[in-house]
Amino acid sequence: MTTPRTEHLVLPGVLTAEQAAETVAGILAVQREDGAIPWFRGHHLDPWDHTEAAMALDAAGEHEAAARAYEWLARHQNPDGSWYAAYADGDFRRVTDRGRETNFVAYPAVGVWHHYLSTGDDTFLDRMWPMVYAAVEYVLGLQQPGGQIGWKGEDDGGATAEALLTGSSSVHHALRCALALAEQREEPQPDWELAVGALRHAIRRHPERFLDKSRYSMDWYYPVLGGALAGAEATARIEEGWDRFVVPGLGVRCVVPNPWVTGGESAELALTLWATGESDRALDILKSIQHLRDAESGLYWTGYVFEDATVWPRELTTWTAGSLLLAVAALGGDEATCTVFGGAHLPRGLDPDCCGG
Repeated sequence: MTTPRTEHLVLPGVLTAEQAAETVAGILAVQREDGAIPWFRGHHLDPWDHTEAAMALDAAGEHEAAARAYEWLARHQNPDGSWYAAYADGDFRRVTDRGRETNFVAYPAVGVWHHYLSTGDDTFLDRMWPMVYAAVEYVLGLQQPGGQIGWKGEDDGGATAEALLTGSSSVHHALRCALALAEQREEPQPDWELAVGALRHAIRRHPERFLDKSRYSMDWYYPVLGGALAGAEATARIEEGWDRFVVPGLGVRCVVPNPWVTGGESAELALTLWATGESDRALDILKSIQHLRDAESGLYWTGYVFEDATVWPRELTTWTAGSLLLAVAALGGDEATCTVFGGAHLPRGLDPDCCGG
């Protein structure tokens, strides 16, 4: 069993070439013929996790399958630029959650930029640009006066003004990728630059503008992973939360004080550590979650309750496998993945911090 590119997905203690191929094949086995990638067959698709899995396919060289995933998004985008939060088994006709979560809507911009960097396919970029543009405009329609992004729009046109730090941090990353796409097309978007600068300022300087979800590990590392915090600020934040969330040898807690480590959060933390120059720590985290690997499918269990040594929930999710493959790809030097998550070449927008405030 092989894939077109596995050399950068080989990581001692984490993945062999054969294991990497099995994991990629596990994601492909879940993908529907129309391109949709649900969590697992019979469960739902959400646009964020669908995109995460598609990026993992691109990192493995499965560009045709990844392109089909983005084409699914383009075909089923709502007229206002959004997507719904959940589609049963990836069937666009079976919407199970009609909310329109802003970080879900924004994230395809990250995937489209990643696919373009992986393939250099200008025709693909031309097809996807209207989709990305409409999605960004929808999301920025929910930006609040303080810069934060309201976390959800409603099907009736209403919206939630309350903001989530994790979601807004993910949106920050997506907006920077959307700006990179705009630059590539030579279509400047100064309003987007102002918006991402205001959002970054809110994340860095105004925690009171977000709902308090500090018990969740994602609220700890996402401001760093999303690129809003960098350098000494990023390092200090990671150090501050390390002992609260990291369980040595097992992974990262989803939420404290629950005795539950999760593969997705662990892999994302590894990617965050890589982005801050701590590759050794990132490797240790990825090694620590190999107990979640299912040898038969090559996929990964969502989580593990270490208090009673129980795998829970009993689900092998494409996005958990996808996040692990992306972290491995970054550590392995995959250029597109490193560019997208390293952030060095992504526009920062017009940050109010440069002028005080």
